[in-house]
Amino acid sequence: MKVDVAAAYRVGWRVAGKLPGGLVRAGFALAADAAWLRRGGGVRQLEKNLARVRPELDRRALRRLSRAGMRSYMRYFGEAFTLPAWTPEQVDARVRVVGREHLQPYLDEGRTVVLALGHVGNWDLAGAWASPHLAPVVTVAERLKPEELFQEFVRFRESLGLRILPLTGGGDVFRELIRTARGGPFVLPLLADRDLTARGVEVDLFGRPARVAAGPAALALASGQPLFPVPITYERLTGERRRRAGSPWGIVLEFRAQVPVPQGLPRAAQVARMTQAWVDELADGIRHHPEDWHMLQKVFVEDLDPERYARTLAEERGARG
Repeated sequence: MKVDVAAAYRVGWRVAGKLPGGLVRAGFALAADAAWLRRGGGVRQLEKNLARVRPELDRRALRRLSRAGMRSYMRYFGEAFTLPAWTPEQVDARVRVVGREHLQPYLDEGRTVVLALGHVGNWDLAGAWASPHLAPVVTVAERLKPEELFQEFVRFRESLGLRILPLTGGGDVFRELIRTARGGPFVLPLLADRDLTARGVEVDLFGRPARVAAGPAALALASGQPLFPVPITYERLTGERRRRAGSPWGIVLEFRAQVPVPQGLPRAAQVARMTQAWVDELADGIRHHPEDWHMLQKVFVEDLDPERYARTLAEERGARG
């Protein structure tokens, strides 16, 4: 029987917010454990990725880490379904901010800040907090299939106060991002820890070659706006903050120092250097909280199909002339 995925998500957003939070958390934790026990392709790839983060772990410890990773991943989905029902006070209580002083002066000047994010923690909650507390948030979303599912995610994120630009099918998204960045102040977060296209950048990630997106560095350079890496991780809540949050879980939104722009280099080399710089900061955050890296896909070059990756590199060389 074919499942209407878009309809399932639609029901989730309509129903989950009306249920007790503890029931939702327990249900998604159960779903995480069931997926972990089935050990499908996503879980196996997650373990491969986590093995690069924590190479010292034996098989049993790695399995424990992947179980914690699946629970973190499904926690994100449970929160996504209930987040539209949270009060502003609950959102504030669930977010602890570190390093705001790095980017606040730019926002005070009316400038836009570009943020390099990974699939770590709960980036939707971070956006819901940032829009009222920092500046309007504009970001890019991959056009999922079917189209109805993509539209459901757009409606969800717009309900949080975010403006969403489709990655494809909506015109020149990079040009629109540049126009937006120059008309600030805005917050422009880009999920960039995976990109297998000819526009991606090969970086060193935990001592292994990996492919990430060029977007954050390229946008910062093209628009003249500052770039900041932003690890996001979960943390346990206690006491008064837990009561105000209505949850035992919150996130740490950590703004790292601005990525410097290397001088005297061609633009492609600048993009590569800046990309490696933000990847190093993101990796540091992941190293301390590997269970919160929701990467169930291939990102390391050694996991990719060699022939397909060779074609990607050939396309990249052709694009550079």
